[in-house]
Amino acid sequence: MIDLDNRTIFCKTDPADMLGRIAELPQQCRDAWANVQSFELPPEYRQVNKIVVLGMGGSAIGGDLLRSLAGPECALPIVTNRDYTVPAFVNAETLAIASSYSGNTEETLAAFEEARQRGAALLAVTTDGKLAQRARELRVPLLTFCYQSQPRAALGYSIVSLIGVVQKLGFIGDKSDDLEEAIAVMEALQKEIGETVPVTANPAKRLAKRLYGHLPVIYGSGYLAEVAHRWKTQFNENSKAWSFFEQLPELNHNAVLGYQFPQELAERILVVMLISSLDHPRHKVRFQVTQEILTRQGGACETIEARGESPLAQMLSAIHFGDYVSFYLALLYEIDPTPVKAIDYLKERLAQL
Repeated sequence: MIDLDNRTIFCKTDPADMLGRIAELPQQCRDAWANVQSFELPPEYRQVNKIVVLGMGGSAIGGDLLRSLAGPECALPIVTNRDYTVPAFVNAETLAIASSYSGNTEETLAAFEEARQRGAALLAVTTDGKLAQRARELRVPLLTFCYQSQPRAALGYSIVSLIGVVQKLGFIGDKSDDLEEAIAVMEALQKEIGETVPVTANPAKRLAKRLYGHLPVIYGSGYLAEVAHRWKTQFNENSKAWSFFEQLPELNHNAVLGYQFPQELAERILVVMLISSLDHPRHKVRFQVTQEILTRQGGACETIEARGESPLAQMLSAIHFGDYVSFYLALLYEIDPTPVKAIDYLKERLAQL
């Protein structure tokens, strides 16, 4: 197995410096927050009664995380729409936010046009591309940012921009202090899981070694339900590995029965449970009993506890931990974490058809 304490491996396997992008998440969140503070929104946008985030992949996960964060206090429903079309409920009382890192995501562009036809209040969040061009043509609010990376590595802009927009409209309270806490927690965490910390003292490297040769299945609940989703996609895109996620309490009504067969899969799967001090008391009990059932069926489990006091700090710290794990797992598989060749091929073929 690759030695994760051998720094020469990092340069060889990660020529585009995905590790650097992961390490920049705390600063990226600062920059995204500063960027959205000067952004102006039409006063009439405060009159909408629902929010739909239009996006795909790394640009859509911000909508999922926003929904988890804002759910307990935002009176408006927040929906993430991953498709060419939008739901029938999208109308003039809907805020449709198109989120696309490149600005050229075809599903997002199509959904944006349909939302326009429905009379929705529109907003675009992007670096540039066709989305920015269309927003300028329509004279709708356009929040741009500059950050060179793969879309998934721009998560700070994806989530923080949306938080800032929803806060400015008065739908959630001020998250400035929570974001500062989240940044401080992530920066402290880097001192424990960064590349210079040896395996013996580095929980992210140790978890990556446990996951090597296994199929990661990530469990989360409450604020961490969509964080589990993020872990799954990072294993897919960074580690180029199969991965799946489940959410409590729903998985207790079906997934636990699937531990039995095929029996030979048990030794090839590792469940990672993301837990939080903010979890519902019954969720905490469910995690415990679920682990008991899994163990009885020969399954293996690791538990990762989110850090911080606020929901935002716990969400971002758990995401940061998972990003590092996915990077270290890519090194173990001796695969460059940055390219997404299968996705590039898919886009080329779609353009031909």
